[in-house]
Amino acid sequence: MSDLATIVVVSANHPAPFSAALVTSNIFPVIDATWAEALDAVARLQPAAVLVSATADDMPIFEALAKRLGAKQPYVPLIAIDPVTSLPGHALPFIQTAGNFDRLCVRLRNALRVRTLHATVLRRLTADNIIRTALQASDPIQDATVMLIGRGAGYPALSVALGERVGVVGALSIEAAAKHLNARDLDGIVIGEGFSTRVVDAFLTVLAEDARFRNLPVVVTVPGIAADHELANLEASGSHAADVAALALPLIRQHAFETRLQRALKAIDSDGLLDANTGLLTIAAFERDLANAVYQTQSRGGGLSAARFSFHDVPVRAQRDAARILGRLMRRMDFATLHEDGSLIVIFAETDLRNAHLIARRLSSVMKHTMHGPRRDARNDPHVTVATLLPNDSARSLMARLQDNVAQRAAS
Repeated sequence: MSDLATIVVVSANHPAPFSAALVTSNIFPVIDATWAEALDAVARLQPAAVLVSATADDMPIFEALAKRLGAKQPYVPLIAIDPVTSLPGHALPFIQTAGNFDRLCVRLRNALRVRTLHATVLRRLTADNIIRTALQASDPIQDATVMLIGRGAGYPALSVALGERVGVVGALSIEAAAKHLNARDLDGIVIGEGFSTRVVDAFLTVLAEDARFRNLPVVVTVPGIAADHELANLEASGSHAADVAALALPLIRQHAFETRLQRALKAIDSDGLLDANTGLLTIAAFERDLANAVYQTQSRGGGLSAARFSFHDVPVRAQRDAARILGRLMRRMDFATLHEDGSLIVIFAETDLRNAHLIARRLSSVMKHTMHGPRRDARNDPHVTVATLLPNDSARSLMARLQDNVAQRAAS
């Protein structure tokens, strides 16, 4: 983030009340503009971020502004203060109470950090870099996974409202939520009813104390939650499912975009050996590593086993979700890829058949209870087959036997 980044503030009031919070921070040069000046100011100043306070009458210009900023690269955050209607484009909501703007600078710093990450990825892309396709492919919200915590009557409605746009992982208790946080990557958390204020405050405190979760979007529907938690994207909402989704989804989209950029940067660092969508090896890199692993094992002795995890009728989003979970769970000595048929293939180095079965069962159990599936809150039971390297095996024959085991299992 550059200290010289210009922030444009657009409001009917000149200057806007929240401009003072930015100026006081002594971090951001702030330029105030009226709505009539907004489009010209953005074109002339090329700001790093834009903050707006819009009424219903300002929406035509707001929508044009959002469209223009959405087309810019690198990412230009657009933050709407106390929005009165649904937000256009990639605009982020920032809900305040009684004119308290203390959290605004924290929210803005987090958004500018995403902008800096995007600029870094763009700078490192080359004309031949395959990562470009992953960045331009789709709306980041299509990759997003959200954890919904709750157990009250409003839980089904929240699950439906969120599940129409993102993958949803359900947790009926705070303890279950903690397990999900440690087992998988998330792009946001929505906390529904069913918990006391004290329990939710304690959970938010734990999130704020862990750097892994400090920037996660968190939307709380439990009333009376303190706003002083050090969470950059914490918001409070009523319990109506549509309102919760409208507040949460823009913040979730930004986090999913950040996660996509992080995977792309790792793929660039690996010279294209890693798949930017999953974080696992590309198929070509996997086949090279497998051939080398087979040769080394047969030359030096030891064990080598392979496991195949397949899923029945799940979409690409769920396949990639499972791949990312697997990438977090598997040992550093092992390697894996997402196959073209949607299955996950993992190579267990220095592992015999018995231990390979044990490891595969543990991985399958975690994926079953952690990944999201084709239906909201559905648990997927991966079909697992295991094969081990025999003395006369090649990489091709090992993979062929793994496929034969799949066919035999299906026939039985």
